[in-house]
Amino acid sequence: MAKTSGKRFMKLAGMTASIAGKAAKNSFKHLSSDEEKRLQARSDLMQDVGIQIAETLGEMKGAVMKVGQIASQYKDVFPPEVATALEKLQKDAPPMPYAQIRAQVERELKAPMAELFSEFDETPFAAASIGQVHKAVLPSGQRVVVKVQYPDVDENCDSDLKQVRMALKIAGVLNMSKQLQEQLFNEIRQSLHDELDYTKEAHNLRVFGAFHADDEGLIIPKVISSHSSRRILTLTEEIGETLTVAATWDNAIKQKIAKRLFHFTAGQLFSLYRMHCDPHPGNFAFRQDGSVVAYDFGGIRSYSDSEVQLFRRFAKHAIKGDVTALEQDLVALDIRRDDDKNIPGEFYEKWLSIGLKPLSIRPYQEGPFDFGSSQIHHEVIAQMRTSLKYFGQFQPSATTMMLDRTVSGQYWNLVNLGVETDLSPLVDEYIDV
Repeated sequence: MAKTSGKRFMKLAGMTASIAGKAAKNSFKHLSSDEEKRLQARSDLMQDVGIQIAETLGEMKGAVMKVGQIASQYKDVFPPEVATALEKLQKDAPPMPYAQIRAQVERELKAPMAELFSEFDETPFAAASIGQVHKAVLPSGQRVVVKVQYPDVDENCDSDLKQVRMALKIAGVLNMSKQLQEQLFNEIRQSLHDELDYTKEAHNLRVFGAFHADDEGLIIPKVISSHSSRRILTLTEEIGETLTVAATWDNAIKQKIAKRLFHFTAGQLFSLYRMHCDPHPGNFAFRQDGSVVAYDFGGIRSYSDSEVQLFRRFAKHAIKGDVTALEQDLVALDIRRDDDKNIPGEFYEKWLSIGLKPLSIRPYQEGPFDFGSSQIHHEVIAQMRTSLKYFGQFQPSATTMMLDRTVSGQYWNLVNLGVETDLSPLVDEYIDV
């Protein structure tokens, strides 16, 4: 164990030292360059740093790779070049040998494999950064899926996170105050610790299962407590198709799916004050009757009543187009810096005209919105270029970080589903304008 930790540390320390060298060389080399050359050099450095971080983390299983994945999901915190390189880490990780998985299951559940399961597929059907998932059959004949955490992942978690943060800091990637850095990394640390504790995930599955029990067409697997522990989670097998397959179905079915994904996220936020914050398409499966199966309840964020009311007020002011009230909400959310710099109303109006279209909010969008041919993400990039002079007045917010990740993830799910739908009646259910 100590030997593995030492190896990991040396690898990460080597990456940090190399990045420090590159950063120093870059700033010295372009000391007398003009502004444009300096910006181009910084962009090249960021690309280089991003690739180096992604390659180093990609070789290492466990928490460190998970840190990279989480970092790639918080795109507003990192320069685009770094976020793009880290996104590669979202792809499936190579599986761990079955012998190690078997040893982990037997150690955690304190019984031989043959006693625990009548069948256990040696090849995982999904492998991720902190564990992998195997299909199995209980002695009772019930079909289940078993999520097995890789050995020692939790022991390396905090030191891994410290090293990645140091590498990003040295590269000059974290362009924010020390206090905000603390908030964001605490949020990432908390989310990592939560995902590493499968007893917490089992609890979340029971809570969300009860919350959605009467929601027709929203299916959440049930926990098999006898075969679960801190590092093993056994659930009922709930089968469905991938998003790619669902995208080939009729629009009527796709509309049911879109409606359920919307209720899944909005219902949790506004009624449960807790939310499933990992809308990766692999965490959902779909059935031809429009049902949605939801997996992976490790990444849950809880909100206070005052936070939820603030989100609701922000949404209300956005729909009404009340930019003065909206700006105050953004200050309360720690997104807009509380300063005297004047930002014209047109700045906010332009962003509203882009952001509210997918929800079929009039006058920005009349009738159903076609997600399959959506240009919203391109409009956002184009608008960012023209809005650069105001960006110093905004900052990432620890309060909205997980919410941003969830909303943008669900937007991409609907784009990839290729659905054409009018979501405004669903907005009305949650936001009383």
